[in-house]
Amino acid sequence: MQKAFSGPLELKRRLGHLDPARIAATPPEDLAEAFRTRPAIHRFPGAMAERVQKLCAAIATEYGGDGGRVWTEAATGADLKARLGALPGIGDMKVRSLTAIVVNRLGVKPPGYEDVLPNHPTLGDVDSPEALEAYQAAKRAHKAAMRAAKT
Repeated sequence: MQKAFSGPLELKRRLGHLDPARIAATPPEDLAEAFRTRPAIHRFPGAMAERVQKLCAAIATEYGGDGGRVWTEAATGADLKARLGALPGIGDMKVRSLTAIVVNRLGVKPPGYEDVLPNHPTLGDVDSPEALEAYQAAKRAHKAAMRAAKT
């Protein structure tokens, strides 16, 4: 997880910027190379480069290049959840985690935000190394319970 959060800083170092429009316009093979250069930014560098490029294109076209507008312009909690879910590469589990992060860490609380907060631990609950350890254990238990419920 710590590696994932250092990815944007490393990408900025390699590209010289984090401008969504410029990343979206980067030739895919060049962006993939930036992700693949050792040490790789992600475990699956080609796939993540493609996801990041699609996300940057959406941020550039739908939010004028300002990713913060995804949450600062959300009218309600349901709107916040819908905006996050509409972004490329953001599935339901990430939507829940991102919602908790935006509410708990960024203080963005549109009307009805309580209705869309997850009822399980997320990264939005992490504020220390101990909390990260507890979160990771709880996440493993939550995923195990979800797998058990499917059988």
